[in-house]
Amino acid sequence: MIFIDACKGKATKRTPIWLMRQAGRYLPQYRELRASVGDFLALCKDSQKAAQATLQPISELNVDAAIIFSDILVLPLEMGMSLSFKPGIGPVFSEPINDLKALDKLSADKAIENLNYVYDALKITREQLSPDKALIGFCGAPWTLATYMVEGSGSKNYANVKKMLYSNPQLLHSMLRKITNALKGYISAQINAGADAIQIFDSWAGALEMNAYLEFAWSYISELCDYIRKNHPNTAIIVFPKGVGAFIENLQAGYDVLGISWDMPLKIAKDKMGAKYVLQGNLEPCRLYDTMAIEDGVDEILNIMRGKRHIFNLGHGILPDIPVKNARYLIDYVREKSAKIIAKAK
Repeated sequence: MIFIDACKGKATKRTPIWLMRQAGRYLPQYRELRASVGDFLALCKDSQKAAQATLQPISELNVDAAIIFSDILVLPLEMGMSLSFKPGIGPVFSEPINDLKALDKLSADKAIENLNYVYDALKITREQLSPDKALIGFCGAPWTLATYMVEGSGSKNYANVKKMLYSNPQLLHSMLRKITNALKGYISAQINAGADAIQIFDSWAGALEMNAYLEFAWSYISELCDYIRKNHPNTAIIVFPKGVGAFIENLQAGYDVLGISWDMPLKIAKDKMGAKYVLQGNLEPCRLYDTMAIEDGVDEILNIMRGKRHIFNLGHGILPDIPVKNARYLIDYVREKSAKIIAKAK
């Protein structure tokens, strides 16, 4: 698999590419599939249709890896929290965690057991996926999951979880510990079900100052990386801590690939981290609205990396109104251009 080879730092004939949120609303067939089920969570819990959604961008775009269709919040859902997705708002937990009594009601073991629909979707996808295509499992990072669990939904200032962090750090650490323990079992089960790689999404990494992030977020990501490396040594590990460019050099751990968000200059990331880790990213997603903007962005990224230790991706998820033909154009352009650069460098 070219994707796994690249994750492990091996030389490839071209730069592999996949897109975050590649199974989603920009695809007409995805919208039809979701409408047939009723709502987002119902689609996540229908293993057959979740696998179908996972495979759609493989058929439509011929990307080098499929990422299982699911959501990071199914873990706290199955730990015992009540989750809904509200139009115009997004995910909402009806009873946020604000004390130890509420936290004690949540079960890591229950979550691992109840997430069988994710594992079944992975098995179905792996059976139908071409052997040369990688299958990516994923999870939310402990800090990002805790943020949703305390705030109850998305937040602009993260006031509730930051209040907990500074006024009751023991409670937040207890929550992060329970989440991390659940994630270990969840990740292992995904790998056993067929995932070739695991991506850890820390979507709200940029909400914390450096010292707080290293203590309350990165330490738990590092623990997860060590766990995967010890128990599943052949699995590629990708971390995506969004918005931490100011202290990126402090993010050392046992992972293979570091995802770079679009707001971080790739050259700086390469200079600071590229010698030790494979970099993934980081095209600005809005460039996909225009083919010339795609070419300019791709050229800049490929010229910075020159075929070295790189997986092409967007610097965040693909937007729902991106034309499918532009996504195809991006895939083809990256393949053609990167193959020429790598061949010339030999």
